[in-house]
Amino acid sequence: MAQFDFDDDDGGSGAGWLATYGDMMTLLLCFFVLMFAMSETKMDDFAELIASLKSGIGKQNVPEAGTREGLSMMSKEAEVQPEAVDELGGMVKAQMDSIESNVEEFVMKNKLGGQVKVKQDGRGAVITISDVILFPPGDADFVSAGEDIMAKISELLKQFPYHIKIEGHTDNVPIHTDEYPSNWELSANRASKIVRYLIEHGIDPTQLSCEGFAEYRPVASNDTPEGRAKNRRVEIVYQRGEIEKQVMSMLEAKNQESKVAPPSPPTPD
Repeated sequence: MAQFDFDDDDGGSGAGWLATYGDMMTLLLCFFVLMFAMSETKMDDFAELIASLKSGIGKQNVPEAGTREGLSMMSKEAEVQPEAVDELGGMVKAQMDSIESNVEEFVMKNKLGGQVKVKQDGRGAVITISDVILFPPGDADFVSAGEDIMAKISELLKQFPYHIKIEGHTDNVPIHTDEYPSNWELSANRASKIVRYLIEHGIDPTQLSCEGFAEYRPVASNDTPEGRAKNRRVEIVYQRGEIEKQVMSMLEAKNQESKVAPPSPPTPD
């Protein structure tokens, strides 16, 4: 039987080719691993792009990766989307600034400083009204001056064609009456009272909603009379998301009009 010696002193005439073969297999494996990693990175980037587009344009039917529509979106829509988002954000901010400035002018004109305030926060543009000028303690019927103030506020709100949410808030002092067993009923009834008043004075009911939060959304400490007074309030909220929806609809309508507009006639030579 023949015997083979693969020691180094045979001048490489034995199995030296195995080392070269092994190196080649290792390089091929590294190549395919690299290609796979690059493919996965592109898919992750595409998924992030799709999530960004959905958030920016408010669409849920964005094509998936690997489809013809998806590739088309990457090459076309992704290029124009930043400008569209910037335009939308600017228009929404302009509308909230307009609401804020009009309310501030209203407060100065009617000498309601300290009782009616306006600010912008994460929810949108928020008008805060102290319960003192609208309701008697522990009740949801307007005081006489409250109806006059609400009449003026209703005219103010008609200037802005956005959804309005009315929120009722109380302090943490418990109430136990036949009509209002707790602060939940009191806060909800005050909010619904304002909604009914606005409807009676010409605001579209589909534009309105109301909620009562009792004492569970304080803006100040309930440990002092001053803090409890701040917590007893009604808030009129122009929600940022609702403004975005309507502004987006306006932008889409504008884009549709520009697409179907007839071409300009040629100018005569």
